[in-house]
Amino acid sequence: MTKAEVIAEIADKTGIDRVDVSTAVEAFFDVVKSKMSEGENIYVRGFGSFVNKKRAAKIGRDISKNKSIKIQAHFIPSFKPAKVFVEKIKNSEKVKLAND
Repeated sequence: MTKAEVIAEIADKTGIDRVDVSTAVEAFFDVVKSKMSEGENIYVRGFGSFVNKKRAAKIGRDISKNKSIKIQAHFIPSFKPAKVFVEKIKNSEKVKLAND
C-alpha cells in the first residue's frame, strides 16, 4: 500500500477531503522526522514507538579496494510496534492466508 492509497482510504473512511488528509499525513511525517533528528523518541500508544537506535563503531570492509574501513558509531531510526499491534497481526487470518 502506498502513501497515496493510505490517504485515499482515510479520506473515504472519515469523509474528510483528500487534500486535508494529505496535509495532516505529511505534517505527521514532518514532525516525526524533525523530532527524531533532534534526538527525541515518539511513542504512539496502541501503535508503536519511533526510536533512535545507536549502532556501535565497527570495522567494515571495502571489497573493491580490499581495505578495512572504520565505520563510526551512529544512530538510525527504528520502529517498534506496540503489543496490541503485534497481536492483531499475529491473529489476522488475512495475513496468514497471504503468506501461505
